[in-house]
Parts: sequence; structure tokens; C-alpha cells
Amino acid sequence: MAQHIIIADDHPLFRAALRQAVSQAVPDAEVAEVESIKALQAEVERKPDADLVLLDLNMPGAHGFSGLVFMRGQYPGLPVVVVSGSEDLQVMRRSIDYGASGFIPKSAPLPEITEAIQAVLEGDMWLPAGVAEKLEQMQAESTDFSDRLASLTPQQFRVLGMLAEGMLNKQIAYDLDVSEATIKAHITAVFRKLGVRNRTQAVIAIQQMELDPSDTSLSGD
Repeated sequence: MAQHIIIADDHPLFRAALRQAVSQAVPDAEVAEVESIKALQAEVERKPDADLVLLDLNMPGAHGFSGLVFMRGQYPGLPVVVVSGSEDLQVMRRSIDYGASGFIPKSAPLPEITEAIQAVLEGDMWLPAGVAEKLEQMQAESTDFSDRLASLTPQQFRVLGMLAEGMLNKQIAYDLDVSEATIKAHITAVFRKLGVRNRTQAVIAIQQMELDPSDTSLSGD
């Protein structure tokens, strides 16, 4: 049975590079490409027994690590490898702490990306050469908020993302094709699970998941 691999990245050229690496690592793999967190959710719901997700932290609908945390919470058996333009050790450390099975810098040459994909599919964790030792010396980061975020259902996570984008209840209801009453119920549940009281607190809380919480400009990269 062919392995199913999901490439989640909003840059067409890099998706093509990842697809090439996948074809070299697993020649008969079925590959799905998505370019937003919304599309990733839909693909994983369609194919919950997928074998691997290659996840860009910066794409539409993502707030830094929020997509990774959500995936680990909802699909704990599905390996997720972070693929990022950042080579900051703290970003790598947080990726591993939030459950990634590996971290591939976008600057990595094709043979290295291929090697990483093969390693993770075989059940190993993969990091660039020399990085593991450095990360071991850094303080682990796993927040209470990340655990709360991981407890959201897929629909609650969608609603939270739309709240973070400043959408009104009626706009969210229209987009998700449900009633406003249903959205209000989802929002109440989101607030309860996250331990916040209102929209502003929810948006501030999810900003903790940005690659650099003090610099949210990265989220649109």
C-alpha cells in the first residue's frame, strides 16, 4: 500500500522541491499538496491514516507553532516534520518540544531533505548535523497553553483561527456554513478550554505560539 505524504507549504517552488525529495525518498508515495492550515485540516480529515506531514510554520491560518500543536493533539500517531526558513535554535527547540518528529531548514540541500524524510518514515527523529547536541543544552519549552490548544477539536481550532483574524460571529458562521448559535457555542468552549474570558484574551494567548511572540511580523512570511 502506497504511503501518503502531505506537503503543507504556501510557496509553490518549495512545494515542488519537497515533492522531488519525497519522490526520491519514497518513489511510489501518494503526495498531497496544501497551502493553508484550513486545507491541511481538510486533507488530514480525508486521509487520517497519512504517513507523514511536512509542515511549514508560516502559511495562511498558522500562528507560528499553533498548527503543529493542533496536529499533535488531534493526530498523535501522524509524524509531523517542521520545514522552516528559520534556522534559529530556539525555533528548532520549540518545534521538538511541541511534538515535531524532525526539523528541516529550507536551506538544506535536496539529498539532506530526502534523508530526513526517509529517517522519519523509519521511525527516527531527524535534525540537521550537530543540532541535537545544542538543543539538549537548551531549556525545554512546553507550556500549559500549548496543552490547552492541543485539546481543541478541529472545528474549535478553525473558529479560533478565524477569531484571531478578527472575523465576526456571523462571518465565521457563513464561512463554516453553520448557525451563529453554533459558533457562539464553539467560542464558549474555546474560551473555557483555553482559560480565557474574551476574544482579546484568546488572540493574545494564541500569539504565544508565534515563532517570536514579540515579533508577529514573521507570521506572514
